[in-house]
Amino acid sequence: MAEAERIIGTPDIPDAEGADGAGPRQPAEGPAPDGAVEPGSGRGRKKILALLSVAVLAYLLDLVSKMIVVAKLEHEEPIEIFGEWLKFDAIRNAGAAFGIGEAFTVIFTAIASVVIIVIIRLARKLYSLPWAIALGLLLGGALGNLTDRVFRAPGVFKGAVVDFIAPAHFAVFNLADSAIVCGGILIVILSFRGLDPDGTVHKD
Repeated sequence: MAEAERIIGTPDIPDAEGADGAGPRQPAEGPAPDGAVEPGSGRGRKKILALLSVAVLAYLLDLVSKMIVVAKLEHEEPIEIFGEWLKFDAIRNAGAAFGIGEAFTVIFTAIASVVIIVIIRLARKLYSLPWAIALGLLLGGALGNLTDRVFRAPGVFKGAVVDFIAPAHFAVFNLADSAIVCGGILIVILSFRGLDPDGTVHKD
């Protein structure tokens, strides 16, 4: 039996070792197949979905509130919510948030458009949920006021924004303004804490 094995020899096993007998073959390395998902891309998509969800929610709340105000409150007496401290009072604002710069409506419209484009471009590298929420608030608020600029009187890109939240001794604003301010404050906090949109943290 031993003599027969010596004459016949041991058959080669290609999967077990290389042709030169150096050891087991390693899987060939190469580019991932078409359609393969890169590591971390699923996490990035979830953050983009969070950004869009926050933006849509902020936008719809602002849009619906303005529609109600225009239909029910415009040209009517203000509604007291907390006595003299907080009222709902419909006004048309040609300026920026909180009635600033009414003579620069077109400029503010252009700025809002640029902000929206920057947020959309930044979303491609977004891996932080807090940043997704902050940018979603900014995007929803900017879209809310930009909708007024485009579609409301007196004309395209010159439209007056509907404001109605009127605290005592403060400017009248709307939910879009609130979303923009909250998003901006959150971005400042995240920046001070060293958290970048891509999820990296700077401890210096």
